[in-house]
Amino acid sequence: MWVVILVSAAFVILVLVLSLLTLNKGYGYKHTVDPLPDEEKQKDEEKESDQEE
Repeated sequence: MWVVILVSAAFVILVLVLSLLTLNKGYGYKHTVDPLPDEEKQKDEEKESDQEE
């Protein structure tokens, strides 16, 4: 009986540790977002107007 309880507790602790490691790694990932096409056009137009001056 005690063996089942110890194995179950070890399994629960293992799952908890792996879950925390996965969450930690996920929060540490640097997400990037591509600019919208309208924003790219505005930036290109600004660069062109700056170069003309």
